[in-house]
Amino acid sequence: MVNTSGNFTGCQPQPISIFIPISLTIIFFIGFVLNCISLWIFWFRVKQWNSTVILQFNLAISDAIITPAAPLIIIYSLTDHWTFGTFFCQFKVFLLSTHMYGSIYFLTLISIHRYFTVARNAKRMALTTKPFITKLCIAVWVCLLVQGIPFFFVLKISEVHGVTKCLSFHQTEQAVLFFVWNWIIIFSGLLLPFTITLVCYSLLSQYILKVNPMNTLTNVMVSKSVQTIFVSLIIFIICYIPVHITRTMGVTITLFFPSMCSLLENVEVAYYITWMLSGTNCCMDPILYCYASDRFKQTFTSWCSCLTRQGKDDKITMENSQSNQIESASEKHGPLPTASTTDTGFSLSTGGEK
Repeated sequence: MVNTSGNFTGCQPQPISIFIPISLTIIFFIGFVLNCISLWIFWFRVKQWNSTVILQFNLAISDAIITPAAPLIIIYSLTDHWTFGTFFCQFKVFLLSTHMYGSIYFLTLISIHRYFTVARNAKRMALTTKPFITKLCIAVWVCLLVQGIPFFFVLKISEVHGVTKCLSFHQTEQAVLFFVWNWIIIFSGLLLPFTITLVCYSLLSQYILKVNPMNTLTNVMVSKSVQTIFVSLIIFIICYIPVHITRTMGVTITLFFPSMCSLLENVEVAYYITWMLSGTNCCMDPILYCYASDRFKQTFTSWCSCLTRQGKDDKITMENSQSNQIESASEKHGPLPTASTTDTGFSLSTGGEK
């Protein structure tokens, strides 16, 4: 049912530029293809899973979960008029929330995992074991469900200036709800995860200075972990921080300064652009897989180069096994040697995780 009471702001909603739906179509298509390939590689080509792969696989699922809502989002941005009813509005917002904050939470867990795996005594850390990581991922999905299910009870569509809106700044009858929810989620879903990721990057960058320069394997693993967390920070900065800033400005103006139409119009235009940028995370996360996992990178490049050829499975399996030894070494053997360590060797005699 369309809610029509008390929803006239006096501010004309800004039309969405044709550039937005065109860009979203390209972004969602590329993201869909990349994430399908990623999930296929994880499921069928990576033979031995460790805790790193489990986290990356869940991140890929959170990226792919936006797919059912993509056509609704594109049509809505193209027409600027929601024609699909209340339930599908709630369903769209639920998938958007699960997609965005699922990606944020799993990116943060990957950063934490990289830090503790490389710089701490991983042998005694439950955080680096597959059973604990599996339970942690399940807990994240439960949290996402709890976070998103209320949308099905409180979110409504509204008639504004002759068009139907779904989750719009101009739905003033829900301005208080949007404002409160925004500030809760901005702390739990952005500031806290971003701060944790930034701290992990800083600590790991400091740790790399202590690594024995003669130990090539150690330097490679630490450097890859730093690069992984750095890519996570870049994704935060490009995809998540701008959209949260413009959304916060929009809900604040709507609630406290409803007569400032010119300011709201500018913020609304900026929000559309930053919201479009937030969708690029589904295209950027596969880059992180290549930094975080040699197995994924080698399997992906081998698969691409041998798409129409046979006889490469043995090579891919061998490369995956070698990469698994390298990636599991830090998880199995605890803290890596530093400059004060006299033994520059790094045992690979045991593989896999407990």
